[in-house]
Amino acid sequence: MAFVIISHMNPEAFSQLALILARHTKMPALVASGGVPVSANHVYVIPANADLEIEKEKFKVTSPRSRRNAQIDIFFASIAGAFGDRSIGVVFSGYNGDGTAGCKHIKEKGGITFAQDATAEVASMPDGAHASGYVDFVLAPAEISAALVEIAARLVRSN
Repeated sequence: MAFVIISHMNPEAFSQLALILARHTKMPALVASGGVPVSANHVYVIPANADLEIEKEKFKVTSPRSRRNAQIDIFFASIAGAFGDRSIGVVFSGYNGDGTAGCKHIKEKGGITFAQDATAEVASMPDGAHASGYVDFVLAPAEISAALVEIAARLVRSN
């Protein structure tokens, strides 16, 4: 699995998220760049003021972003198109409804979706996704992590 972090940030911000994540994982953690192939066992972070998509298993970066707080929906729709039933979306804490429409795309292609449970500091994003009916599992972050490990192990066994 590749892990892609789509966070809402100020368009002018210089994010240190990839550097912070690199200190907490053995996987390479980097800011996604256009044209770069998506690689398993890597962590990618969306660049500031950009939309991030997957085309032909490579990242596509569009800057400036098309609209505020829609980057998760845009990314989820693209992974649903690129990976179909192998796509997985996780909606964590956050404002507004970003992620809900993207979960719908993933579910329509047979993928798996998660939303954070009541542990979310800001519940509007995960609650909205869950209320839509397009979320398979509502779990705490540690339980989501365990579920992803189980899904990855199942995929390895089936190949």
